[in-house]
Amino acid sequence: MSDPDQGWIDRCRDSFRAALGGFDAARPLLILGHHDADGLSATALLARALRSAGRAVECRILGRGENPWSPDMAAELAGREMGGLILADLGTRAGLPHPGTPTIVLDHHVPTGRPEGALLLSGHGLEPVPTTSLLAWWCAGAVADAEDLLWLAAIGLIGDMAEKSGFAELDAARRRWGITALRNATALVNAPRRASAGDATPALALLMKADGPKDVLSGAHPETALLLAAREEVQQALAEGRRAAPRIQGEVALIALHSPCQIHPLVAQQWRSRLKDKIVIAANTGYRPGWVHFAARSDRNHDLIAFFRDHRPEGADPEQYGNGHAAASGGALRPEAWNRFLSGLGFGREARGMA
Repeated sequence: MSDPDQGWIDRCRDSFRAALGGFDAARPLLILGHHDADGLSATALLARALRSAGRAVECRILGRGENPWSPDMAAELAGREMGGLILADLGTRAGLPHPGTPTIVLDHHVPTGRPEGALLLSGHGLEPVPTTSLLAWWCAGAVADAEDLLWLAAIGLIGDMAEKSGFAELDAARRRWGITALRNATALVNAPRRASAGDATPALALLMKADGPKDVLSGAHPETALLLAAREEVQQALAEGRRAAPRIQGEVALIALHSPCQIHPLVAQQWRSRLKDKIVIAANTGYRPGWVHFAARSDRNHDLIAFFRDHRPEGADPEQYGNGHAAASGGALRPEAWNRFLSGLGFGREARGMA
């Protein structure tokens, strides 16, 4: 492990600037981003900085069940006129969504491969691990004055790492904008992708025009009302999900949920603090028809990436199974594969029948 010191940050900026030089400036570049607070803030940060530098930028947030390496995405990208492609917080794979297009990958998850022919700027392997939004803020400084956009990086840090990131940038943002406003803005930005509609585009639209976290919360923009409604829906679903009791089998605690809202990561995180010696898996059969979506959380004594690798069931799609972080992973399985997975863990027919 190494520390992302100023020298590392400077090299990151130089590489980003050089890679942008290989983009076709006559055509808009496309940013593909994840729909959580880190991915949204990274996307907004990059787009705002690049536009202020005179670049034409389009943004595309990936929604529920979408995969940047899928045939559907390949077909969509084939129909776009792009001068270059930036992937933000979508993981790191060996292939590229659109080979032949100049590509930059910003990410901090455990990689499953290294993309050839692209610039990879990854926080994985650093200690502490910079989120994608923080990587984006460092890169934004290579093309524009990004000081006033630091609050966006802070939202990504809080969304992925709470408030114990260890980065001076979060401390600086806390002093300038206030931790309460940053925390509340993060929760609000995260709400739409967790709601039943799963549409995070209003959150991105708000981050693209707000001048700080208090502006996000102010109600001055119509998107705030949409985010508040989404947050209320998620809170109601979460209150119900928290009443589900875990089933214990060996080192695994399983919580069965059925909700159209993405509450499984929140429920898993809640039980993680109560079952410190277990791998907590919250599984949601109502999130997407025909799939079981699950989130796993554990402490540092368990490596979830290794756990899912060792228990991979037949039929698991590597793009949708067991990725993320050592202490926070998950994925999605078809019901047949999910039941094979549970059977391999020793759960009986009652638990296997949940799907």
